[in-house]
Amino acid sequence: MELTLSKQRIACIVGPTACGKTALALRVAARCGAEIVSADSVQVYRGLDIGSAKPTERERRAAPHHLIDCVEPENEAFSVSQYRDLADAAIGDIAGRGRFPLVVGGSGLYVNALVYPLNFAVPSDRAVRAALEQDYPPEDTARAWARLRQVDPATADRLHPNDRKRIIRALEVYRLSGRPLSSFGNDFSGTAGRPMRYDALMIGLTMERALLYERIDARVDRMMEAGLLEEARALAQRGLSRRLPALQSLGYRQLLDYLDGACTLPQAVAAIKQETRRFAKRQLSWFRRDGRIRWYDVSALPEAELADAVAKKIINWKERGENE
Repeated sequence: MELTLSKQRIACIVGPTACGKTALALRVAARCGAEIVSADSVQVYRGLDIGSAKPTERERRAAPHHLIDCVEPENEAFSVSQYRDLADAAIGDIAGRGRFPLVVGGSGLYVNALVYPLNFAVPSDRAVRAALEQDYPPEDTARAWARLRQVDPATADRLHPNDRKRIIRALEVYRLSGRPLSSFGNDFSGTAGRPMRYDALMIGLTMERALLYERIDARVDRMMEAGLLEEARALAQRGLSRRLPALQSLGYRQLLDYLDGACTLPQAVAAIKQETRRFAKRQLSWFRRDGRIRWYDVSALPEAELADAVAKKIINWKERGENE
């Protein structure tokens, strides 16, 4: 779905995992009369609560949230274009009630699909997809990623080697069109010069890397204390395929390996921390390519002062078009 009406104003708060996006967004939403549209590729799934750091019920009462718990984990076909359509509808609903849409999340693919006019013009082909699934069975996902690295290094670099769904899709696009997925504009390089689907103010949160990694490790420990293992066990008891995108998510994949006897619990927790740190590094690399983002150092100001600064920026931009 493409927007044809005059561009709606929105603000986006992006950044790596564990940098404080949710806490800041709640404060900003209260100051700006905003409702939050999640841009998180794991929070869309029901039942994946602790590992995705979903806002609590109390936080959702403080500021209405959209695009959370909208897909069952059994759904293996939920796509970026479907997310975009749902987010477009949520933004239209929010604006139609006189509220302000605030997009918050660290899934760069979702954010860019929403904000920029991406090309989803190569339709999926069942026969080609089936052939790729046969050529690269689940145990050979690393080999599929290596093949993608040969034909489309830009896309391979932005995907985790275990992100089977998107690796196969990228190979499918290449096999169908003879062109790398990145050539369609979906690698988001050079976004600073491309028109936006919305009149969007882009705000990024960052901090010194060592501090971010400390926060990641501490958050994983809190997740384990909050019952992440029990949440993963509940998913395992439902008999869901380990190949589902939801179950390949950070935290769940490693704990399901533990429950399957592939590693010890300390090894699984250590792997979650390591993979989350790597993920945060990729997130920062992704967002830093977008010249429209205005960056704020989370560690430079107390949380309340930072929220005031960001809210003031949004209010001035909304009311007077200030976008320096």
